[in-house]
Amino acid sequence: MSAILPIVLDNLSARLGGRPVLDGLNATLSRPNVTAVIGPNGAGKSVLLRVVDGLVPADGGAVRFGLRPTQSVRRALVFQKPALVRASVARNVGLALIPARLGSSEVRDRVEAALRKVGLADRAGDPAGKLSGGEQQRLALARAAVTEPELLLLDEPTANLDPGATEEIEELVAAMARAGTKVVLVSHNLGQVARIADDVLVLWKGRAVEHGAVDRVLANPRTPEARAYINGELPWTSFAAVS
Repeated sequence: MSAILPIVLDNLSARLGGRPVLDGLNATLSRPNVTAVIGPNGAGKSVLLRVVDGLVPADGGAVRFGLRPTQSVRRALVFQKPALVRASVARNVGLALIPARLGSSEVRDRVEAALRKVGLADRAGDPAGKLSGGEQQRLALARAAVTEPELLLLDEPTANLDPGATEEIEELVAAMARAGTKVVLVSHNLGQVARIADDVLVLWKGRAVEHGAVDRVLANPRTPEARAYINGELPWTSFAAVS
């Protein structure tokens, strides 16, 4: 089992603009591979990823990673729309290694390896802005992978992609999980969840209302909130327009 597991979400609370987004959320992620986080818009999914990553401070509670100090856990967050700089594909990946203070040859080798992994080695010198949507998302995954994260957080990484690009991203995510990276994936695509997730965490109004193996939760949700969401009966928005 990964040294960062279990990931314990202990009574997490967070507010944005003065209103609650996470409201005493409790869950323990103990399975390796891929955990999917699902629920209606406004349930707190995106904010949860940012709190786990450290981008957004929790107003209460804590995130714990096994017996590891939080600061020592290598984390990477990939957004729904990649935040790329106006530079080459290779430069966008290499920027992620600046904090590591590596030598130029090691940076070059790691960037090349990351781009090969996502099928963009032949685009290394191209402007990142010239890539298609699917290619940009693969670039974002390469930028995450080059840091060798122990935890990869993905916020709707295929929401705006066609089926072919979606399949490519899913294959890359699954490969990273098999290689030992713990993945937490926010998705509204229940088909995607069924294909690549091992367990599912269901959020509703800033709380975790159900958590279990993917086959069981999708086929036989036990709570009314999870059942309504999975059956398409729940209003799409539960709090507000913060997912």
